[in-house]
Amino acid sequence: MRSSKKARREPVLLGWRDVLALVEAIKKAEEIKPSQQAKREVFKKLGILGTRKDPPLTAIFYRIMARQGILDLVIKEVTGVKNVLLLDPHLRAALRVFTELEAFSRNSIRYESPLEVRRRISAYLSTRSHPFVGMWFWDVSWELRKHKPKPRNREEELMFKYMLPLWYVKRISELLGVWEAEEYFKALNRKPKISVRVNMLRASVDDVINALEKDEIKVEVSRVVPTVLRFEGPYNFDASDLFKDGKIVIQEEAAALAPHILNPKPGEFVVDLAAAPGGKTELMGELMQNEGVIHAFDIDKRRIRRMKELLRRTGVRNVVIHVEDARKAPAILGKGIADKVLVDAPCTSDGTIMRNPDLRWRLMESEVPKFAQLQYEMLKAALKLVKSGGLILYTTCSALKEEDEDVIERLLKKESSKLELIELRGPYGPGFLKGTMRAWPHKHPTIGFFYALLRRVK
Repeated sequence: MRSSKKARREPVLLGWRDVLALVEAIKKAEEIKPSQQAKREVFKKLGILGTRKDPPLTAIFYRIMARQGILDLVIKEVTGVKNVLLLDPHLRAALRVFTELEAFSRNSIRYESPLEVRRRISAYLSTRSHPFVGMWFWDVSWELRKHKPKPRNREEELMFKYMLPLWYVKRISELLGVWEAEEYFKALNRKPKISVRVNMLRASVDDVINALEKDEIKVEVSRVVPTVLRFEGPYNFDASDLFKDGKIVIQEEAAALAPHILNPKPGEFVVDLAAAPGGKTELMGELMQNEGVIHAFDIDKRRIRRMKELLRRTGVRNVVIHVEDARKAPAILGKGIADKVLVDAPCTSDGTIMRNPDLRWRLMESEVPKFAQLQYEMLKAALKLVKSGGLILYTTCSALKEEDEDVIERLLKKESSKLELIELRGPYGPGFLKGTMRAWPHKHPTIGFFYALLRRVK
């Protein structure tokens, strides 16, 4: 008779070198983004990359990154340290690794020798920091073994379950209500499909679909932006001729919709006030058929390098790049000269967590008002740039009202004689301010996104 019980997986067997590799990778992930690059560098250096040890250690690494804020909460409870960020980086990494292994993964891992693992990691910390640090870690590691993490209230339950900062859980629950907020949190933890957009300067949608289907990739065409295609991963972009030849661009449906809403025409004068790494800039160049001009502003030189490469690969030639603060754009270009301005403003980017899992623990509540002020100042610059009757599209990939509707309401209140809000009636749902629009991960198969279309009054 066949047993109804599912076969249990054998625990992952860890030696001290495996644990040390995790410690070094977690420390490196604080220094290098994205985190997978940090992990890859450390695993390559230690000879783990591509071996049979790579998959199980990678899985543990990503569990630590996804649960980082909860691990820090447990560390504070066990040690009494008020702020984990004040600890030595090597010690902080070691405590995060051991908290995951001892408090959360104890049933799925076992050590070749528990004593040797602790002894080796303690010695490692003593040589990297101070002898007392290794001795202190030795004691704490045994306390972690006995600790059983337990949420104290409903909000902490959601924090533990969906691995999100407590302040963010509270803020979204207030915005959506507890039931819908949980649906949103679920969506942030789902693995999304790969999303690409066809570059119509280089290929047709049918050309790209045919090429993907030859590789036995089942393609889904977006109903919102028909040039956006989705498919299950993995997909090797480095080896893809479609990608290398500029026929496809990595872009989410919600992001690709923004240029279509602004709808720049051939021959127009367009300004993009937060352009890099260039996905929306490139699409506007496509829509303009390389006629007219796009002045693209950004201050992040690394992201600008990526934008230049993207424009080169896709054949967009009507972009002038300014390595300048977007708020200086009116002084550089002049006032009342732009037909259209895109303000895809810097934000917390919380709507993209499903694409960037380790972003969740970099969300800082104290940064929200700083972003909101910067967004407001960028919109003020856009208002100076745009000509009478011209359009401004404001977008963010944040779900926080403080970065979205509140910024637009503040601007409209201050500049009511100069601006009007043009109502957006789809394809996504309404925002919390009449006329604005929002894409939600739990309602639409894309990232979280906010849109507000403004017109300078004649």
